[in-house]
Amino acid sequence: MTRESPPLEDLLRKLAPQVLGVLTRRNGQFDACEDAVQEALLEASLQWAQGCLPDNPFHWLMTVAQRRLVDQWRSESARRRREGTFTLQFSTRQPEGGAPDSCAGDDVVTPDADDTLMLLYLCCHPALSPPSQLALTLRAVGGLTCAQIASAFMVPEATMAQRISRAKGSITRAGARFEVPTPAETMARTAVVQQVLYLIFNEGYAASSGRSLQRTDLTGEAIRLTRLLLGVTPATNVARAETCGLLALMLLTDARRSARTLADGALVPLSEQDRSLWDAGQIREGVLLLTSTLGKVPIGPYQVQAAIAAIHDEASRVEDTDWPQILALYEVLEQVAPSPIVTLNRAVAVAMVKGPLAGLAVLGTVEKDPQLARSHRPLAVRAHLLELSGHVAAAREAYLVAAAATASLPERRYLAGRAARLTQQPHRPQDHSEG
Repeated sequence: MTRESPPLEDLLRKLAPQVLGVLTRRNGQFDACEDAVQEALLEASLQWAQGCLPDNPFHWLMTVAQRRLVDQWRSESARRRREGTFTLQFSTRQPEGGAPDSCAGDDVVTPDADDTLMLLYLCCHPALSPPSQLALTLRAVGGLTCAQIASAFMVPEATMAQRISRAKGSITRAGARFEVPTPAETMARTAVVQQVLYLIFNEGYAASSGRSLQRTDLTGEAIRLTRLLLGVTPATNVARAETCGLLALMLLTDARRSARTLADGALVPLSEQDRSLWDAGQIREGVLLLTSTLGKVPIGPYQVQAAIAAIHDEASRVEDTDWPQILALYEVLEQVAPSPIVTLNRAVAVAMVKGPLAGLAVLGTVEKDPQLARSHRPLAVRAHLLELSGHVAAAREAYLVAAAATASLPERRYLAGRAARLTQQPHRPQDHSEG
């Protein structure tokens, strides 16, 4: 029957992990099931694009994916006996022909929220490298195609397809099983899942390369998957507080999205953003999530970062920003999760509280760190602090070097523009940190 529905891509993206979770729970063999689901999604995109949806899209996809899995098994002579038994059982439930509107029979399974959690844990298996974890999570749980993932990370589609294929092979060789993790595994792996979702969001919010500053497909997917993770994590789980913090951080940061660029895509720094464009609903939700966990368990890095984002968001004017409190939170963050990036951000906070020269002194302790060697951010921060201190010529040179070092075209244009304006207008100290 024909009916109104969400955009097809959004519907398929929502259904993909549900179908994959059920199929893997029933049959095992994650790699084979994932291939079968992708074939079913392709068939659905071709048939449903004409505006006619089945009564039960989930069961339609489940049926087609199950049949594709049977086809895979049929092609493997070593598994003919098992395939024959499975086909006999399956044929008693579904007649031959086109995909039905729904699955019949008492043994039809339905999606389970725990399936999504298990998929997240499986895609973040420690046998995989971080890039493979990212790619496989976006593919299997996020429902993105190889082409979409490749576009997001600016690599050829064939390269991304190979990466995903190798990741599935690594999971198989590692003997990973599709099952509820033990409490110990949950404690160890939840942090990895959170980190993967955090990286997906960051790449979407400040794309490392390309013509666009933001990738809303990635930020939206990271928020959606973090909501799912929160929804399937027991309230008694100590990692839940950090998942709340992570979701709060994403919402509080994404709330500024509409104000971060002009109509032509030009970057607008935090100090110059029209705060009336910030999403008040996201800010309220983020603050509520954050306050629901603070003080109940030992504070973690995502909660601290969310608290910093909340201080920025709750300032109605840039002049109202509580920089001393932000500095104090960065000092806490350096204790719970030290990293060169944290120190880099603390340098800006120090400059806003104690002056740009003090900030430059902090910056000097980390700008040569190997972890920052490929990043333009230390150069951009140095340029910003030099500008605040009145060293116009040095600031202009640093802005130009930073512009040449970034692969993001909006950031390159912004930094080059800062360099050009330094010679065209009198010095006026202000906060040019990004939003």
